[in-house]
Amino acid sequence: PDKMAAVLLRRLPLRRASSAASAKAVQHRSDFKYLLPIQTRWADNDQYGHVNNTVYYAWMDTIINHYLITKAGLQPTASSLIGLCVSSSCAYMSPLSYPDLITAGLRVSKLGKSSVTYEVGLFPPAEGDPAAAVGNFVHVFVDAATRRPAALPADMRAHFEAILVHHPHRHSI
Repeated sequence: PDKMAAVLLRRLPLRRASSAASAKAVQHRSDFKYLLPIQTRWADNDQYGHVNNTVYYAWMDTIINHYLITKAGLQPTASSLIGLCVSSSCAYMSPLSYPDLITAGLRVSKLGKSSVTYEVGLFPPAEGDPAAAVGNFVHVFVDAATRRPAALPADMRAHFEAILVHHPHRHSI
């Protein structure tokens, strides 16, 4: 079995790292416009003594939905508009572990007619430390009944614009 895995791995095409992983730009709390403290749990650690990668995605989902519900007025069970995740990724720079009280930072990097691209920074407890991980998450907002893309309402769009950042090196298509 180990020989077979080695052969298969050699046959896989080499891929360039994603822009998030290859950017290597150091991110700080001040680079994000909305911050949320999140307490790690004992169950978040894996057998290697650090938070398992799947938990980072749950934290991204947590801060995004916290913002949507507490700031942008989304009512998940009553809204006629819902956000569906169509893409997500995460670049890991350093480990986090229980019992850390981490800080999640949120910003919007691209705002479309019915879509929002978020960037999430996950920070260790020490205030000056750079992000331990940076994730990207794309929501397409759809009509809850038809699941067809729907334009963002003006009031919700205003909340996204409040945390929108402009990256001078990125260009819209």
